[in-house]
Amino acid sequence: MEKFEGYMFTALCSTNFLVSCLLFSRVTREQREPYMDEIFHVPQAQRYCQGKFNEWDPMITTLPGLYLVSVGIIKPMVWIADLTGGVVCSTAMLRFINLLFNCGNLYLIYLLICKLHHREKTRTTSRRVLSSLSLSTFPVLYFFNFLYYTDAGSTFFILFAYLMTLYGCHKASALLGVCSVLFRQTNIIWVAFCAGTLVATKMDEAWRTEHTKKRDEKSPPSQVPLSFSGAKKVMVFSLEFLTSPGHVKAVLQVAWPYAVVGVAFLLFVVLNDGIVVGDRTSHEACLNVPQLFYFFSFSLFFSLPVSLCYHRTLRFLHALKKQPFFFLLVTAVSLLLVWKFTFVHKYLLADNRHFPFYVWKNVFQKHELVRFLLVPVYVFAGWNFLDPFKSRSLFWSLAYLACLLCATVPQKLLEFRYFIVPYLMYRLHIPLPSLPRLVAEFLLYTAVNAATIYIFITKTFHWPDSTATQRFMW
Repeated sequence: MEKFEGYMFTALCSTNFLVSCLLFSRVTREQREPYMDEIFHVPQAQRYCQGKFNEWDPMITTLPGLYLVSVGIIKPMVWIADLTGGVVCSTAMLRFINLLFNCGNLYLIYLLICKLHHREKTRTTSRRVLSSLSLSTFPVLYFFNFLYYTDAGSTFFILFAYLMTLYGCHKASALLGVCSVLFRQTNIIWVAFCAGTLVATKMDEAWRTEHTKKRDEKSPPSQVPLSFSGAKKVMVFSLEFLTSPGHVKAVLQVAWPYAVVGVAFLLFVVLNDGIVVGDRTSHEACLNVPQLFYFFSFSLFFSLPVSLCYHRTLRFLHALKKQPFFFLLVTAVSLLLVWKFTFVHKYLLADNRHFPFYVWKNVFQKHELVRFLLVPVYVFAGWNFLDPFKSRSLFWSLAYLACLLCATVPQKLLEFRYFIVPYLMYRLHIPLPSLPRLVAEFLLYTAVNAATIYIFITKTFHWPDSTATQRFMW
């Protein structure tokens, strides 16, 4: 880091932490008692604080990573500061752990941007710093910095693991991947993504070598004809690569730490008889394909300032004109998937404290045809999402999209928190936007964060059969 950039980033981190602490103070003052999922997380962490590691709430569905890290941070702080009484492992102190993760996420995002966009280093100091700030305040992630949820820590360990992968520290990356799985079991998908990037690199090299031998230099590895013949060519090459002992050996020489984690996770699934621990009735996997369409729409909204422009819209219209039958086929398949594979979780219909409840109620439940009428929007959102991938290698893009499918489609519940890591991975890898676009993105995120926190604090309500105060949240 250059000296000026170092000063700028340090000031940014300090300001971000100060503002977050002020917001944290206000949120905690208004909601002192555990709220929503905190009613499970906070008591469990407090049991761990008391050394009761053999007690477990059967309603908790994740592994104890959050509680172990919390105890590991709080206990030394308590000993150093000589704290006693109710403040030790209180709801406020446990929530404060996520503010520390917020600082870590900001720093990791900055390091990832520097690593991923190092070729532009001489021209993009302010863009890197502002992009880091903007992504660290990504609304769905930022809101949960003020509550005792797993999202901040889960994201921290995934980003850290991926950073270590980019630096070639694969043992450290695999270990950090284990930590991320202890926060949320589905993070095994992103551990697989870290390994997948290594496989993709080897496949790109082999693909490039094959094309060079055929003197087909006009077709770089990232470009394949968008046709059945192009897809067949990639599938045949992939099958040959993955069944070649020499290629498999070369991959395992660098990716074996991830393979060890994968085998250990499979053993856990077998012994646990599933991925979920605790209450499994509300977390059943299904083939909810429209989740991918919801994610594309979600990404379109939050990336609007940096991804959509007049020229890209023209490119989409040109693509429609050039390949009408392809887009008709995509639309027809999407309509079929929406018709046959839409699942609605009971929580989505019953819990009016979450924003997705109102999205579903005010959009999808207005008329039974709405879900079909939205398909053209999904097609455009998907095209807009995939368009920047032209700058990435072919096999890296396939690895990411495979992990995206695994992270979204099996989820029955429409929950925006599940989109955090997939979106951040997408946003980190698109070309660095211009400064005005980054400013617009930051202003959008700030406006959404301000509205979300304001609504959470001030717009309270009560259920008819309960005296407890209810609040709206992501």
